[in-house]
Amino acid sequence: MNIPRDLFPYESSFLTLDDGHRLAYIDEGPRDGRPLVLVHGNPTWSFYWRAIIASESTRRRVIAIDHIGCGRSDKPTDDVYPYRLDRRIADLSALLDALNVETIDLGVHDWGGMIGMGWAHQNPERVNKILLLNTGAFRLPKTKSLPSTLRLARDYGLGALLVRGFGAFSRGATRLAVTRKKLSREVIAGLCAPYDSWENRRAVLRFVQDIPLAPKDPSYATVLEVEENLEQFREHDVMICWGERDFVFDDHFLRVWEEKLPNATVHRFPDCGHYILEDASEEVVALTREFLS
Repeated sequence: MNIPRDLFPYESSFLTLDDGHRLAYIDEGPRDGRPLVLVHGNPTWSFYWRAIIASESTRRRVIAIDHIGCGRSDKPTDDVYPYRLDRRIADLSALLDALNVETIDLGVHDWGGMIGMGWAHQNPERVNKILLLNTGAFRLPKTKSLPSTLRLARDYGLGALLVRGFGAFSRGATRLAVTRKKLSREVIAGLCAPYDSWENRRAVLRFVQDIPLAPKDPSYATVLEVEENLEQFREHDVMICWGERDFVFDDHFLRVWEEKLPNATVHRFPDCGHYILEDASEEVVALTREFLS
């Protein structure tokens, strides 16, 4: 991938997992002190966190994972890698254990919320502060319907063809997930760079297909367990930055977070969408820097 260095000057490191797949991650900043771990969602990669990496790595260690199938990580076929939530959580755990990371601050977005908080549920004593950006770590709220675009990609062959054959999900997100300003061609290219072919868009589709809606779905039990134990983080220092024009992670999701974590500090951005770090980069970076100080 040819990413302009002025946009993303970071070289990836790699962890070889037990099954031989290489997991890419960014590891920047001084090694002393508590690291900040950033967990992306779908269809992004560590590139999405570039503004926070640039800001925070001047004073602390910042680790940003690329999930398998995403970013610079390997993109294996389904017969050798299970594209399911439990495995995503296990991969994150393997990375943090391999890096000998103990207590962390955690930042999550989109699917990263379920993965990051899934890891946090298993390791609550290792979590200090939590930054939540338009994400969830619980089942679809009862007051919310799954958007038709996600339903199409999740359940129908036509949706799968559009996602993998035409890049509709990754490309579409660069338009639908920003509402304050249009992304530059360079940023669009950076966000979509890993997802340039049918084979390389496998994970993008698998994330959507793994959305758990009913007990029969493979990841439902894991999501339910994390959801039922979110209140163990009620006394943690939590900051939520929320783009209110997100058509998926909207106010229905935010209300659940406020119910589960009533002590969280919430910053609402009425004119921003799902990619809040693109729409409101300067504001979110400044709030994050203050929050983590």
